[in-house]
Amino acid sequence: MSQLSPQLILSIIVAYFLMLIGISYITSRGSSDNHSFFMAKRQSPWYLIAIGMIGTSISGITFISVPGWVEARSMSYMQTVFGFLLGYVTIAYVLMPMYYKLNLISIYTYLDKRFGTNSYKTGSAFFLLSRTVGSGFRLYLAALVLHQFVTSPFGIPFWVTVAVTIGLIWSYTFKGGVKTIIWTDLIQTLCLLVTLVMTISMLGDKLGLSFSGIVDTVLSSPKSQIFFFENGWGDAKNFFKQFLSGASICIVMSGLDQDIMQKNLTVKTLKGAQINMLSYGALLGFINFLFLSLGILLFLYAQQNNIPIPSVNGTPRTDLLFPTIALQYSTPLIGVLFFLGILASTYASADSALTSLTTAFCIDFLGFDKKNSEDTTKTRTLVHLGFSVLLFVIIIIFYFINDSSVIEAIYKAASYTYGPLLGLFAFGFLTKRSINDKIAPFICCASPVLTYIINNNSQAWFNGYKFDFELLILNGFLTFVGLWAISKKGE
Repeated sequence: MSQLSPQLILSIIVAYFLMLIGISYITSRGSSDNHSFFMAKRQSPWYLIAIGMIGTSISGITFISVPGWVEARSMSYMQTVFGFLLGYVTIAYVLMPMYYKLNLISIYTYLDKRFGTNSYKTGSAFFLLSRTVGSGFRLYLAALVLHQFVTSPFGIPFWVTVAVTIGLIWSYTFKGGVKTIIWTDLIQTLCLLVTLVMTISMLGDKLGLSFSGIVDTVLSSPKSQIFFFENGWGDAKNFFKQFLSGASICIVMSGLDQDIMQKNLTVKTLKGAQINMLSYGALLGFINFLFLSLGILLFLYAQQNNIPIPSVNGTPRTDLLFPTIALQYSTPLIGVLFFLGILASTYASADSALTSLTTAFCIDFLGFDKKNSEDTTKTRTLVHLGFSVLLFVIIIIFYFINDSSVIEAIYKAASYTYGPLLGLFAFGFLTKRSINDKIAPFICCASPVLTYIINNNSQAWFNGYKFDFELLILNGFLTFVGLWAISKKGE
């Protein structure tokens, strides 16, 4: 049994945040203007961005939920990851050249130039909704773990845990913005990678496995199956469904997402940004494989030591198996590594999201790119604080209503909120038609509603067919068709 005490974990958290606040102080010193906050003066080396974005993309969700996912889905998630790789190539050679050509700060400004103000505001609004909800989901799981294993033994309620968590993020991002995030994400990603590799190594040692033994155990496990072709499109794990869904998810959650693109656009040249994107995609694919391998080892360890699957309110939660083993059924060092990993992955994702939400709102709705930088700094700080409060509210709501795997909940939410973005950008890039800009917001709002209706009735209407992550493709397609219906030939 691990002897990792709440007091020790709390000490780790305090030390960790002191490090991040120190980095924030150094990076934001003498340059807290809007250009530094939003774009880091476009002087970021591509390799720093590529490494730092790993932590942004992985988040605490991947760190906790993906290992627990192998119980129900084996390694089928890698099919989605392979789709990601196609998505990153599309982003690098289709989307990013346009972003650099237009010299964008907010990528949704493209919609203004292509369609008009209403489409522009609608696209940005859907991003704000998508990223706020998604970030709330991610922080919820991390806060749940912190509360269960750290703060609840002291009698601290869940809402206080959440408030302190978000307050700490705000404290080291409100001044330096993306310039600070680039460096904090780099440090946090390195912590995450060291944690992942060491945890796999130490867990293998607990199981009596050498390096080759770990490899053989993972590859020979019944849960190691990656490709699923045999059951056709009705199977949620079908390769083509997962691959195409992965590509579309990647394009919208990276290429059409201000959070990820904002960092890329701080690279000085397009070529550097493209190298960054492709390097990041390849590294992310390998890391996801390691997380799934960790999941196989965790379930094997639980089986050998008669460790039950954790539950919340009587519902089994495989996504809590990793923290349960790390903190209650292993060595203190594995427990320390786990908390370093969850801190690094969660805050690398959350701090970046908070900065991008502030950027999109300030540029797209307050017009900061057209105003004097010195006159808007105070307003930017208030917007940053406002989104922090909004995240707090979303986490508390999700705490009371969530009844499914968090990573599945995020992708389901993305299917509905990112679909209109996919349709808007696809229509802009793939056609030369102009649209009735005033009607575009209604099309973008109707598409998720239609998608929801079709999803709820798909098994009755389509001979038992059940949608999975490809809902995003359906949503984007409906938006595209709707935009075509209100379009005409144009330049």
